[in-house]
Amino acid sequence: MRIRLHIWRQASRDVSGHMDTYELDGVNPNMSFLEMMDHLNEELTEKGQDPVAFDHDCREGVCGMCSMVINGQAHGPKQGTTTCQLYMRHFNDGDEVYVEPWRSKAFPVVKDLIVDRSAFDRIIQSGGFISNHSGPKPEPNAILIEPEIAEQALDAATCIGCGACVAACPNGSAMLFTSAKVGHLGLLPQGQTERYSRAKKMVKQMDKEGFGSCRNYAECEAQCPKEISIAFISRLNADYLKSSLVEPGNRRGKMKSQ
Repeated sequence: MRIRLHIWRQASRDVSGHMDTYELDGVNPNMSFLEMMDHLNEELTEKGQDPVAFDHDCREGVCGMCSMVINGQAHGPKQGTTTCQLYMRHFNDGDEVYVEPWRSKAFPVVKDLIVDRSAFDRIIQSGGFISNHSGPKPEPNAILIEPEIAEQALDAATCIGCGACVAACPNGSAMLFTSAKVGHLGLLPQGQTERYSRAKKMVKQMDKEGFGSCRNYAECEAQCPKEISIAFISRLNADYLKSSLVEPGNRRGKMKSQ
């Protein structure tokens, strides 16, 4: 296969970037997109040129590192797929392919296709955990959980924190990511104690990081490689609203006096 690549090149966050064009021959249809990028970088290195910087790690669709906007879509044209598991057979011989980094104020470009996603880490640090001591490790089946609830929690927990939801959203919102992290803990019995305070803290940190507001475009769900539902955003909104109305520490949920 012959592919014509238009790739965003940017030396650092302090300089302007531009698109460079590369002609790549001998692309095997069974290559993953990242293997194709490796092939390009080998050619650039042999020519004494600077290889394209891009994030990658496990290359198995679970680490969330491979962050590329391919032909205007986060992770590329195949739904429910990470960039590392997108194969060149999903393209045609002679195709022109545009490759860009995630576009978000909260994800500044480090170099070329690599962006700084530490904003996600700070959102997790603000409340994405269970801090109450649970005592000795219980028998796995000692806490009964309805199968439907367990399935919902597992659906939320599949979020790999790649940031495709942010890149896909016209407003650059991180609501799908935040709602998934809030949801999978808030659905389980162990996470109930901090359920509402967790939602409040993580939304506050999300706003502080400069992510945009959610307008229910649903592009986040459409381009999420794990196909996480925007129903979690509705759940987060409900928890956040309740956290604003309930007195801290009031277990009965008594509303604040007006």
